Amino acid sequence: MDMGRESRWEKDAMTVEIVFALVTAAVLAGVIFAVAWTLALALHLSGSAERGVLAGGALLGAVAGVWRLVRVLLRFDEQRRMGH
Repeated sequence: MDMGRESRWEKDAMTVEIVFALVTAAVLAGVIFAVAWTLALALHLSGSAERGVLAGGALLGAVAGVWRLVRVLLRFDEQRRMGH
């Protein structure tokens, strides 16, 4: 067997980890946006204040989602390189 090639198990593990990272990143971003939306509704904001809170929530959610995605994939790569 080639030492430079990945086994089917390793490819499947990478696929599972990528899907896990994407799903958890999307859920985190959605939760953060939902909190911002709930905050805008609870405070009865309207007009530019509501748009500002929603835009901030969307931005914060996107940043947190990307952070989660990168963190999970880097952790997986580190563990893979260590042989775990």
